[in-house]
Amino acid sequence: MSHVYGGYVSRLIEELGRLPGIGGKSAQRLAFHILHLPTEKAENLANAILEARRGVRYCSVCCNLTDADPCLFCANIKRDAKTIMVVEDPRDLAAYERTGEFHGLYHVLHGAISPMHGVGPNDLTMAALLKRLQSDSCKDVQEIIIATNPNVEGEATALYLAKILKPLEIKVTRIAHGVPVGGDLEFVDEVTLSRALEGRRTL
Repeated sequence: MSHVYGGYVSRLIEELGRLPGIGGKSAQRLAFHILHLPTEKAENLANAILEARRGVRYCSVCCNLTDADPCLFCANIKRDAKTIMVVEDPRDLAAYERTGEFHGLYHVLHGAISPMHGVGPNDLTMAALLKRLQSDSCKDVQEIIIATNPNVEGEATALYLAKILKPLEIKVTRIAHGVPVGGDLEFVDEVTLSRALEGRRTL
């Protein structure tokens, strides 16, 4: 379909169609929206994409996406340094921040163990978490909350983490299943997330 619009438009539709969750019709609508933007707004959008791609990196402490190192959570001395919540994805971190119920620190794994997709522990930031917990900066940590998604991969990741964290003699808890099994934290409402946090259990 996109070839009927000519080279530039076709390429724009094609590139937008490569984005996750964007089909052919959605890509076409987005392309025409962009083409009708004033030049200044189109340039702002393009620059925002390029600047984010070039300037965003992993926080050296928690592995969250950030443009400042350490990130705003790790640099905030008002956060509770005794508790670290482990999440799969930066979007999960954002979901918990929206609840306003958690005031500790985070660690982002950037995925979950999934043998079917060729993802093992070494493909995640588990080694960075262990190194972090063994450093002087984490000597006061009393609890690790594992907040991976309540699906097969998330459960496998939680069990593996509990196993490798056990020698550190730090309390390890798992969020309660107030969140729907098979769902993603990113799409769960704040009330459900808060209940899951309150009902966490020791692993």
